[in-house]
Amino acid sequence: SWTGYAWLGNVVRAEEGIVREVMLAAMSTMFIFALAIPEAFDDLRGGLYGPVVVPICYLVFRLLHLTMFWVASRRDPVLRRQVIRFAPSVLGATLILLVAAGTTGRTQTVLWALALAADYVGTLLGGASGWRLPSARHFAERHGLIVIVALGESIVAIGVGIAELPISWPIIGGALLGFGLSAALWWVYFDVTAAMAERALAEAPDADRPRLARDAYSYLHLPLITGIVLLSLGLKKVLEYVGDSEHHALSDPLTGVSLFALVGGVVVYLVGHVAFKWRTQHELYWPRLIAAAVLVALSPLLGQMPALAALAVVTLVPVALVAFETVHHAELRAQIRRGGHQHT
Repeated sequence: SWTGYAWLGNVVRAEEGIVREVMLAAMSTMFIFALAIPEAFDDLRGGLYGPVVVPICYLVFRLLHLTMFWVASRRDPVLRRQVIRFAPSVLGATLILLVAAGTTGRTQTVLWALALAADYVGTLLGGASGWRLPSARHFAERHGLIVIVALGESIVAIGVGIAELPISWPIIGGALLGFGLSAALWWVYFDVTAAMAERALAEAPDADRPRLARDAYSYLHLPLITGIVLLSLGLKKVLEYVGDSEHHALSDPLTGVSLFALVGGVVVYLVGHVAFKWRTQHELYWPRLIAAAVLVALSPLLGQMPALAALAVVTLVPVALVAFETVHHAELRAQIRRGGHQHT
């Protein structure tokens, strides 16, 4: 949903014609969608049937998106053909979600996965040659913003985890470690990677730019956001462990889904960055792959350590990665920053 409107915002101006009204309508629809998310799988008693409200809101939201693209392409037959090729993925995904609303359990989960696949695979099969991307800077900025939003939510997750717990030294320590981990992940993306990717997108030939934008941003930002979402769950669980002395001792280790979310979130994020860098700069960046591999190798040990100690180790790895990159690539960073200011 986010990336679809990033593409739209790149070819229409939000303050012209009826675009502003359509955007407000889309925002209102997505707001209702968000309110219904807790009932996406299990309907609460009374009121509307949540599992149906969610796909209906999604359908309206995407139809508004398609309508605006249809209007924007009235003088561009190539873009209009691309919109037509894109439409089946939107309709197909929504129909699957509507079918899923009448199911439960594993069947419902599988249908949701199929809906996601219909959206992403359908978009891939529709090609990218007809899309328009006049402003690489705007497009890259939109996707940088969703990374910031997601990282901000990872900080919010810390507050959610301790909302009803009294403040304590373990909570303060865990909160600071969680903040440091989120800051390190922010640094990994925004220090130079975002600028280099934006420059690669801006310098790509017009015929290749839409495909690069689709691969690097519409697709490869998905694992970045997925990693941050998993991390948010892991941070929330760590703070619950260290703050809830009635149910958990400070020596209790993270296990199961909680440990997977904490470690796996950072691993998915780092591997996503390696893929993002490969697609934009054709460079396989080993330090981030090594950092991800270190976390995977340490997972059995982390599962035996107290939750707060495990968080400290998980935080240390990306912080050490950032320190290495800052020192080892100091001259390159300076060149990129100087070039970025000149480009701006």
